[in-house]
Amino acid sequence: MAAFDTTRTTYSASPKGFGAFATSLISAFTAWNDARQTRNALSRLSDHELDDIGLTRGDINSL
Repeated sequence: MAAFDTTRTTYSASPKGFGAFATSLISAFTAWNDARQTRNALSRLSDHELDDIGLTRGDINSL
């Protein structure tokens, strides 16, 4: 069974101006990419494997 590490380093400093924009842009891209990778991994599972973790194929797109 594969395990995925989903921890990310976060910084508590609150940047201003362009730094805040860049930080929010990177955060949005990271969240989008994490969701994309999760959907791709779940799409590769069989219906039986999805049922084992309490999901259906229709649930994948809502993640």
